[in-house]
Amino acid sequence: INPTSITIITLSIIMGTIMTMSSSNWLMAWIGLELNMLAILPIISKPKTTRASEATIKYFLTQAIASAMMLLSSTTNAWQTGSWDILELKNKFSTTIMTLSLMMKMGAAPIHFWLPEVLQGTTLQTALLITTWQKLAPISLMYMISNNIQPALLMSAGILSMIVGGLGGINQTQLRKTMAYSSINNLGWTIMIMALSPNLAVMNIFIYMIMTTPIFLMMTSTSTKTLQNLTTTWTTSTATTLSIALLMLSTSGLPPFTGFLPKMLALNELITQKLTTLATLAIMTSLVSLLFYLRVTYLIMVLTS
Repeated sequence: INPTSITIITLSIIMGTIMTMSSSNWLMAWIGLELNMLAILPIISKPKTTRASEATIKYFLTQAIASAMMLLSSTTNAWQTGSWDILELKNKFSTTIMTLSLMMKMGAAPIHFWLPEVLQGTTLQTALLITTWQKLAPISLMYMISNNIQPALLMSAGILSMIVGGLGGINQTQLRKTMAYSSINNLGWTIMIMALSPNLAVMNIFIYMIMTTPIFLMMTSTSTKTLQNLTTTWTTSTATTLSIALLMLSTSGLPPFTGFLPKMLALNELITQKLTTLATLAIMTSLVSLLFYLRVTYLIMVLTS
């Protein structure tokens, strides 16, 4: 891609996200998301392989369906309430459809099926972009309407994402797919706590993004794509490989790493609200997801010792 195209694409991605995050009208938010989606398609399809083309089509179709659901929801709400304002989403049907469309845009369970496939079919830099920047706009919209969403819907989707993220990553040897399931698992925590404390949910997703970015960047610099690659990279770049291991443990939420902090605050919030069953479920699913993080770390530690 030539420099002019790259500049236009980058500006469109940034503009689309900022437009959505700063708008108070559903139509403007939708336009921002569309701009964002259309700008990232050439980036996903840049490698001239069938996998990249397949990933582009999968990404486009799921995002297009999510956008259609978003329009349906906002139109129904405007028809009922006479307002296109984001904070005026009062209709229960509209709220449910909107929540599902935002979950589909982010890649949360049960509408997560596209995320591992798209990440596997594209480059590591694009995978980083999809798992971090592309989640900002839908998360900000969910944050804005969090008071109107039924807590039961958010909590059940959150727990389901945590289970899917934990179980899905166990048998993976491809690091991009592992990171995709890691993303789904962390989204689960964010969505679940969004019902009780939206500010905590935002903090959780930001800490996740701060930890994921260096993992992808180090994987890019060492061209690490599978667990098998990890067994050879430590000979050439031991510090990088060890850093990946420690960041993986942090992402899993293992104390005393940074990733444990938002999870601990989330559990504290659940217990304060007397939702002990939900807190227990969250801890159990966290242990399942810890398995695949530990496997990567164990592999690195055994080799480097």
